[in-house]
Amino acid sequence: MHFGDLQVETSEGQHAFQVTVYLDELEPDAVRVELYAEGREGAAPVRQEMARGQPLVGVAHGYRYHVRVPATRPAGEYTPRIIPDHPAAVVPLEAAQILWQR
Repeated sequence: MHFGDLQVETSEGQHAFQVTVYLDELEPDAVRVELYAEGREGAAPVRQEMARGQPLVGVAHGYRYHVRVPATRPAGEYTPRIIPDHPAAVVPLEAAQILWQR
């Protein structure tokens, strides 16, 4: 799996993020794509799930994910990431299974 292009537009006090994700052989329900930002001043990190859009034409398990967040922080402080998703799973932040968009 890997990331494609990342787009961010800021207007009306919100950042709108869109990122292309290629899941290769993974089923889309096996992962969670989220926007992540480190916590500030002792606050918890921001973890906002991104919504999966329609499949990309001609690509197996390729999708555009999107989310809007308040523009109270610079857009550059947010990073999309892919993590395993299962109701019984707990994934630590440093787990090697997390794919970060860089």
